[in-house]
Amino acid sequence: QVQLVESGGGLVQAGGSLRLSCTTSGRTLSTYIMSWFRQAPGKEREAVARISSTGENTFVVDSVKGRFTISRDNAKNMVYLQMNSLKPEDTAVYYCAAGTTWFSYAYWGQGTQVTVSS
Repeated sequence: QVQLVESGGGLVQAGGSLRLSCTTSGRTLSTYIMSWFRQAPGKEREAVARISSTGENTFVVDSVKGRFTISRDNAKNMVYLQMNSLKPEDTAVYYCAAGTTWFSYAYWGQGTQVTVSS
């Protein structure tokens, strides 16, 4: 069983930065593809970024490209989402997820709220 825990959310002004972290109290994350998703009020959940198990391959959606960076430190069992130049439209609950394919995730965290004020 993999229990994911996110942290690092909060309230920030537009243009500011936050770094989200994700770790697990269970099995190691090093064998999993990891992704960050977000869900804004009244909207569907969307994938934001994902990273391969080794960290060699990453992907971010166009709406956050150049502003968000996903990374991982398998030695520390951590996955990060560095978010810069935040915009009010980035306001959402952010979730990390672990899976064995790019598009299928078996394990999810409880989410962390990110609120960007204008």
